[in-house]
Amino acid sequence: MSKSSLVVILLLAALARGEEKKAAPYPAMAPADQYRMASAQDEIALARTAAPASISADAEVLVLGKRGYEVAVKGKNGFVCFVERSWTAGFEDPEFWNPKLRAPNCFNPPAVRSVLPQYLKRTELVLSGASRQQLIDAARAAFASHSFVPPEAGSFSFMLSRQGYVSDQAEGPWLPHVMFFVPQGQAAIWGANLEDSPVLGADGSAVEPTVLFIPVRRWSDGTPAPPPPPAEKHQHSQR
Repeated sequence: MSKSSLVVILLLAALARGEEKKAAPYPAMAPADQYRMASAQDEIALARTAAPASISADAEVLVLGKRGYEVAVKGKNGFVCFVERSWTAGFEDPEFWNPKLRAPNCFNPPAVRSVLPQYLKRTELVLSGASRQQLIDAARAAFASHSFVPPEAGSFSFMLSRQGYVSDQAEGPWLPHVMFFVPQGQAAIWGANLEDSPVLGADGSAVEPTVLFIPVRRWSDGTPAPPPPPAEKHQHSQR
């Protein structure tokens, strides 16, 4: 191999390493305190903005504690509102460890029964120091033992908050939208991501639910949302 060829190879390798670093801005978990909010009351208020007050006012509200999510307010209607952190995203999401992410969400009863336990367990493992690979292994084992189950029919959530921070790309909230949780392999039957389809999203892996997103016209406070730009892609972390 000539000296010039070796130089080219080394330059290409350096460029490849640079691209890899650019694609992975959050390669590891930040200190746990960076994922917590200043006060439980602030977190409760933010969580309630996920859904209209007619729903969130009577919902159970969770806040992030030292070891996982904790019940801060008991609910009456079967819904559960909480502020998602970055690790509820898909395992391959580049913002999986983004400490800035605060995404208000409100699950309906079927999602509370079948999807929320996965989010809660993942959070407990994260706060105990588990790596991303350990989270994947734990999810695989939980599905194999049936302690995790596919999303129950009708599993659904509201993400209508004008507040929060759903991704670095959005730099705050995205668009008000509702989410449907469906078993793996069902994205196609919803027409997800087809041209001019309002349904966005793709099949998740075998160890996480498939999440489909449908933008809607109003935020949780009733104010109108801006229309999505042409060919708008979903910008908050896929979970």
